[in-house]
Amino acid sequence: MTRRGVLAGAAVWGGTAAGLATQGIVAPAASAAPGAATAPPADAVTVAPGDPRYPSLTHRGCNARFVGRPDYVRVVSTTGQVVDAVRQAVREGRRIAVRSGGHCFENFVDDPAVRVVIDLSPMSAVYYDARREAFAVEPGALLGEVYRKLFLGWGVAIPAGATAEVGVGGHVLGGGYGALSRRYGLSVDHLHAVEVVVVDKAGNVRSVVATRDPADPNHDLWWAHTGGGGGNFGVVTRYWFRDPAAKGGDPARLLPRAPEAVTSFYASWSWKDLDRRAFTRLVRNHGEWHERNSAPGSPYVGLFSVLMLNTRKTGTVTLAGLLDSTGRGAERLLDDYVAAVGRGVDAKPARGQESVPWLRAAGAVQETAPARFKAKAAYLRKRFTDRQAEIAWEQLSGTAGSDLDGSLWLVSYGGQVNTVASDATAVAQRDAILKAIYMSGWEAGQDDGPPLAWVRDFYQTVYADTGGVPAPGGANDGSFVNYPDTDLADPALNTSGVPWHTLYYKDNYPRLQRIKARWDPRDEFRHALSVRPPR
Repeated sequence: MTRRGVLAGAAVWGGTAAGLATQGIVAPAASAAPGAATAPPADAVTVAPGDPRYPSLTHRGCNARFVGRPDYVRVVSTTGQVVDAVRQAVREGRRIAVRSGGHCFENFVDDPAVRVVIDLSPMSAVYYDARREAFAVEPGALLGEVYRKLFLGWGVAIPAGATAEVGVGGHVLGGGYGALSRRYGLSVDHLHAVEVVVVDKAGNVRSVVATRDPADPNHDLWWAHTGGGGGNFGVVTRYWFRDPAAKGGDPARLLPRAPEAVTSFYASWSWKDLDRRAFTRLVRNHGEWHERNSAPGSPYVGLFSVLMLNTRKTGTVTLAGLLDSTGRGAERLLDDYVAAVGRGVDAKPARGQESVPWLRAAGAVQETAPARFKAKAAYLRKRFTDRQAEIAWEQLSGTAGSDLDGSLWLVSYGGQVNTVASDATAVAQRDAILKAIYMSGWEAGQDDGPPLAWVRDFYQTVYADTGGVPAPGGANDGSFVNYPDTDLADPALNTSGVPWHTLYYKDNYPRLQRIKARWDPRDEFRHALSVRPPR
């Protein structure tokens, strides 16, 4: 997400196969079920300052603005080792944070108050659990691995993110979404059960399994993990996925089928060919198209795209994405979509498209070195107003836009996502059509001040009518907890009177608070935007 992320995003939509050659393809039979003949788990490893491994483990986050200095990092391979690690930290009174893929945008893991980091990266198994008739995925598994193992073993997929290097652990907790979500919904809409290490009021540590079954006494803990965000209730050590509408025990029928074919595409307009009228027309066309074509059952539910409104410094404005092109008529749908977005714009885009196999499209990106960045987000229930589009023009094409690396991404959403009730999962935003992501990025050694000021001003100006934030109601519907933004809790930057937790969780927050009080009564798992116990 930043300049680095824009380039990575272009690689996703361009269908490049970077990373697949270096990431081993593992047959699912190698980890078919618990108890199968596999190598014994490694012992937990404790890495403290002075150990040559310490810098690598503490620099695992994707945002180079933040580097933690914990007393130690505990690298774990099993649920039992997680229980032991949490028990020791609680006994010693050390603040805990958990890392799986390391993609948090803020410093929740790298906060100076954190004394122990539990690193889940070795917990990466993906297998079919015949006893639960669901697919088990450990939190350290990267999305590219998950897609590959599910597809090669059973031809299925879960609707999740587009970047192969993102870890499942935190991605799912916030209600992960991606290229298949308009057709199949969110990752959490397929969450069958979750295993969590929790701490009770007396400081006792144990693992529990919570399921979708409303009769399960732990059901509320399952619900909290369907969008309640990471670092709130305990340490997730395993997820199980199964389509709630699936019947029987044939694993090839328990999750959505992966697409037979995917078309990767882009249409790119040069900044030198865009004036104010053309730019704002592109933004309006794109938003109006999503207003018309984001209902469940639309012929376009197989389309996932991003309108990348980059600063003038980057040279282009690009529409890019993936289309599930199974069956006939995909090329016509794609042509009609690009034409609709460009209608009335004299400048013609450079275009490209390619039919690619599912694995190549789903596991395309291998990340580069971390950059420094700031990201902010919003859900859109309607398109930007013309005035908001003009603000985007001014911010991206003005003096700052000529000097800074920054973007506003408008990301496809809706479709099947919006068939689920707002209280059925912890994800409350169930009638949005787009996600907006604002970002600025800079290199080490550059002054943080200008890019931070630019992206904050951009965001506040777009939402000036609602106190500088996308307050729920009307065209806006709050923000996405997986793109956390501590600015939302700053009264100087959020003057709406709407608290940060309403922007993320809306009316679901009181229930999350009650679950917090039951399952983490000591508030062992906390960060700057964590669910607060009720007063």
